[in-house]
Order: sequence, then C-alpha cells, then structure tokens
Amino acid sequence: MAGGAVIVVVGVGARTPLGFDASSSAAAVRARLSAIQDHPFMVDRFGELMKVTRDTGIDVTLNGPDRAVEIAISPALDALRPLLASTPSTEVSLILSTGEPRPGQPQGFAAEVNSKLRRRLSQHVILEGGGSTAGGHAGGLLAIYHGCKLLREGKAKLCLAGGVDTYLEPETLEWLDENGQLHSEGNIYGFCPGEAAGFCLLTTLATARALGLQPLLEVVATSAAGEENKIKTETVVLGEGLGAAFRTLFEDAPTDPVDRIICDMNGERYRGNEYGFAVIRNPGRFRDAADFETPADCWGDVGAASGPLYVSLVTEAQARNYQKGPLSLIWASSENGSRAAALLGSPGVRPSSGADGPRPIAR
Repeated sequence: MAGGAVIVVVGVGARTPLGFDASSSAAAVRARLSAIQDHPFMVDRFGELMKVTRDTGIDVTLNGPDRAVEIAISPALDALRPLLASTPSTEVSLILSTGEPRPGQPQGFAAEVNSKLRRRLSQHVILEGGGSTAGGHAGGLLAIYHGCKLLREGKAKLCLAGGVDTYLEPETLEWLDENGQLHSEGNIYGFCPGEAAGFCLLTTLATARALGLQPLLEVVATSAAGEENKIKTETVVLGEGLGAAFRTLFEDAPTDPVDRIICDMNGERYRGNEYGFAVIRNPGRFRDAADFETPADCWGDVGAASGPLYVSLVTEAQARNYQKGPLSLIWASSENGSRAAALLGSPGVRPSSGADGPRPIAR
C-alpha cells in the first residue's frame, strides 16, 4: 500500500527480554546477545526445563491480560514521548495486536488487553479510534498496515500501532510442547518462546512538520496477503502468500534493491522454506536475499510484537549510523495464514523510483 501522503515514523518503543527500551534491545541484538534461558519451573516432554526468553522485570506468576499490559505500557509511552513533549492534546488512534487465540490466550484476550492498555494510556494522551486484533506473528505489521491506511485516508492524525505477545502462560507452553514446536536438544527445529511489546507512532510528513515532530523513518510501502498452505498442516508451503505480499510491496516501491532484511524466522523449517520460495517469486529485488536477520535468535519468538520491534531496530541503526542502506524490508508470517511486510526508508532521502534518481524528503 503506497501512494498519497508520505507516512513517517516519529516515535518508537520496545520492551524485550534483552532490554526495557529500544536502544538497549537494539544494542543487544546487534551484539548477538541471547536472552534464552531455562524456565524457572516448566518442564518439556523430554524431562528438561523449557528454553524460553522472559521479561525479568515482571513477576513470572503474573499471567493473562495483566501480564501483556505490563509488558506493553512502557514501550507504548516511549513511542508517544515525542508527542507528549510537544502537543499532548492531539488525538491518537491506537491499533493493537496480540497473539492468535490459543490455549492460555482465549478468544477476547486481545480486546481485554486493548481495553486495559487504553485505560492506562488515557492518563497521558487522548485516544480516539483504532481497535485490536489477535493477529499473531504478522499482527504488529498488520497494525502498521492499517494505521498507514487510516492516515492516508485522513481518518486519523496520528496512529500508535503496536503488538504485544507473551508465550509464558503455562497452558501455552504445554500446548507448544505437545505440538513439537519447543526448541530443545531433542527438537532442534522448534523455537524458544518469549514475550515482548513494540510500538510505532505514525503520522503524515505534513502533520509531523505542523507538530514539530522529527521523522525517524519513512514507511515507503506496506502490504498484506494470505497463505493457504499453513504451518502445522499436511500441505506443502510454496511461498505463495509471502511471495504475494512481497510482490505487492515492490509494485508500490522504489526500484532500488532491498539493503536490509529482518524477519520472524525462528528455527521452524516451514518459515525458512516459505521465505526461499517467496524470494524466487520476486527476483532482482534483493541486494542479497541470503543476508537476512532473525532477532528471534536473540530475544526469542515474540509473536505479534515482531514487526514494530523490527521498526525500532531500523530506527536505532539509522540514528547510530550503522544501517546497511536506505531501504529495509521487514516481514512476518502468522500461523493463521496472514502475511505482512513493510519497506522502510531512511528519512531525508527517498530511494529512487526510476530515472529521476533519489528524491529528497523536505523536513
């Protein structure tokens, strides 16, 4: 989805098992530090303590929507901070995603987390509109996708788009173990479940100028698609859904090849196979398709928080001058078949769209 108003990121917030803010989390990922550890008491089917990542600032016994809200509140406020410092009376739409319905996280979980988080945030900012969804891995990116749509259609002035997820519910961990999805010495193709939250404050470039907000990144394009051959089924994935998401993204995007790729691959073979086929379906659009980053190796699988956290990684790299190039691709895949992706551009200069060359973004 592109065209129309230029959408920019003016605030980010992150809370992960590696750090309680965006800068510390990004520094830890860059250093390839790992937060993977033994769970304090949950044992897997091989008789070993489960390998997880967890937010050590929150009591391990706090569960349910309250745990998700405690993880989400500080990064949400961090993303809002530039606005709160200038014009806190400006209305903001909140779009939030959580993990998909599953054992330990029933139907209605997303709505309850959204309601509780809105109540907390309303003490600091005026929230108007938006909504919530149980979107899974792609959920945070879908929140960004819908946030950009609201802004381009003039239905919102600012949008706080984010995701929060936690796999640390005992029922959830047992369910993952039964499905053979937990990583262990006996199951090398599983993943290490974690918990985190990430948020992006989005607006148009015109509004950012009017409110005196500094653009951190440009959201060059966003896309969403669906995959019929889902994980944990007898079908064979050929990357049709993710390939379609990439194709739509690149149709709306500059012609420059992607410089940086960050994704939610977590050790499951399905995700690696899917990406390989999706790349084949989109030849010539990657500077090096094999050079991709998988933060789940460091902070664990953080589900719906993934996409907004990737935005914060790019933002931090941009601010500290270690970004690989001006154009970054971030993507994620949900078990329910949802696929979402976004292209992020450096602020100030847009990648070329053909013969005209690079186009400056006025600030």
